[in-house]
Amino acid sequence: MSPRLVVALTLLTAAALYSWYLSRTDRDDATDRRQVETEHFGYYLRSARILGTGPDGTLLYEIEAVRAEQQADNRIEFSEVRINYSPESDVPWAIVADTATIFPDEARVLLAGHVRATSDEGFSGDETEIRTQVLQLDPQNYVAETDARVQIRIGSRSLTATGMLASLNENRLELQSNVSGRFIP
Repeated sequence: MSPRLVVALTLLTAAALYSWYLSRTDRDDATDRRQVETEHFGYYLRSARILGTGPDGTLLYEIEAVRAEQQADNRIEFSEVRINYSPESDVPWAIVADTATIFPDEARVLLAGHVRATSDEGFSGDETEIRTQVLQLDPQNYVAETDARVQIRIGSRSLTATGMLASLNENRLELQSNVSGRFIP
């Protein structure tokens, strides 16, 4: 055998062994991925609509989301969320947020990212808008609260504060600290 032929056969053998090795590692990764995916038995929904009812079964509110997904720890994460109270509840508030999370065995909904609560008949009977980055909502008790910075517009008046507790059914608002505002008569 000539030295050229020996070098060519050696290179071809090395290339064949290397490609076999790569195909084995890719197959192992795919098998591992399938095992991980099958361990999570949660669900996901697109265009989700979840109804919340009171103790007597009447409709209190609905949560609409572009996507809802149950996580391994049974919490449910929503994206592009809108929460509306039913007309029967007599709470004229709508809340939108980038995301929401419902934890198992908790009545609260944690809203995050560009949270905006609006009402045509809000505080003092005026059109009201509340903006913050994080908001905890107890939809059955109509309570919204945050420790984060909050911006509030009531008619032509505007306020900013750090921390807020709002009773949506009573149209009552408590600001925690660093309150400043602008009032136009």
